[in-house]
Amino acid sequence: MFDMDGTLIDTQGLIAEHMASAFVGAGLAAPTPADVRHIIGLSLPVAIGQLAQTEDGATIDHLVESYKSSYRISLDRESGREPLFPGAREALDRLRPAPGNLLGIATGKGLAGLSRILDLHGLAGHFATLQTPDHSPSKPHPGMLLRAMEETGAAPHEVVMIGDTVFDIELARAAGVVSIGVGWGYHDQDDLRRAGADILIESFDDLDAAIEQVLE
Repeated sequence: MFDMDGTLIDTQGLIAEHMASAFVGAGLAAPTPADVRHIIGLSLPVAIGQLAQTEDGATIDHLVESYKSSYRISLDRESGREPLFPGAREALDRLRPAPGNLLGIATGKGLAGLSRILDLHGLAGHFATLQTPDHSPSKPHPGMLLRAMEETGAAPHEVVMIGDTVFDIELARAAGVVSIGVGWGYHDQDDLRRAGADILIESFDDLDAAIEQVLE
């Protein structure tokens, strides 16, 4: 199971830009890129609630819609701002046909945004299960992984969660599966280690061996 933002695609700058736009448009101080980095991986309403330090539903809803609108407009204006990380496609191409392997996604992105990304990169056929906040609570609640296991018939000891944030590692622990933290994403490796990542890797070249190691 792969996380999306910060693990497969590099969208940090895009997300920070449109969070700032949404907050300023609502008369609020723009969150810093560092603040935004910290909440990438959560579902959008949860992330925005944390950034705005509010539980007010109307405020959160307004900021969510402003963010989505700004994000969509920028993608219509210019392409290429949601690139795959180096080595991501090659790793997915290697893992997909391996006997017994099933690939899945567990992301804070909505299903519509996830589907668009997969179509953009020609990856829709790689994944057997797509888990988003449309049908499960935000990470680190275990719902996404539990639903993925139900859909695929996989048992916890057969599942690896691969991600770049503490939320991914906490999700794995809550669902009773092992985890691989990646070093090219948005949370510090020390934080991933403290959260309980079973192994840390620095490159997609290291992924295949890491999966074998954590599943032994």
